Amino acid sequence: MKGCIVFIDGAYLSLVSKFLGGGKHLRYDIKKFAQNLAKDQNLFCKEIFYYNCPPFQSEPPTEEQERRKAGYDKFMIKLKKAGIIAREGRCQMIDETYCQKGVDVLLTIDLVRNAIKTNIKNFVIIACDTDFVPAITNIRKEDKVKVILYYFKDNNSMFSMSDHILSVCDKKVRLGKEDFDKAGF
Repeated sequence: MKGCIVFIDGAYLSLVSKFLGGGKHLRYDIKKFAQNLAKDQNLFCKEIFYYNCPPFQSEPPTEEQERRKAGYDKFMIKLKKAGIIAREGRCQMIDETYCQKGVDVLLTIDLVRNAIKTNIKNFVIIACDTDFVPAITNIRKEDKVKVILYYFKDNNSMFSMSDHILSVCDKKVRLGKEDFDKAGF
C-alpha cells in the first residue's frame, strides 16, 4: 500500500461537521478520520497536518474568549499527542467578523515543501479554497504528486464552492456523514 500525507483545513472540516450534524459538531477522532480517508483510497496515512487558528482574544480577553481559548488549547494538545502536526495561523477581527489569517499560506507551504522533500507522492487534502489551486497545479506538474481532494458541496447552503479546485485535482471525493461516523467515539 502506498503512503500518503493528509492535509486538513481545520476550520473547513469543523464547518462541514457542524452542518452534517444538524447544527452540532459531530464527535469523531481526527486521526482515525484521516486514516480512514486514506484507507478508502488504498493508501496508508504516513502523516497528518492540521491547520487552524486560535480563537480571537481582545485586550483584555472576555470570559467567553478565555473559555474558547482554553478549549482550543486542550484540543490542540490532544492533536499533538496523537502525532498530528498542528500548524496555526492567527485570528483577526475585520469589520466585526472574525477572519483566519495565514492558515492557507501555511497549508500551501507544506504542500510544496512535502512534494519536494519527501518521496511520498500521494496527498489527501480536505479543503475547498481555490487559493490552493496554484500549489496543487505546481506539485502535480513539477513533482508528480497525485492529489485527492475531499470536499463538501451543497448548492443550497454555505458550501457552494468554485469548481476551480475540483478541476485541478486527480480525484475528488465528496465528504459525507458516514465518513465522520466511521471515525466516531
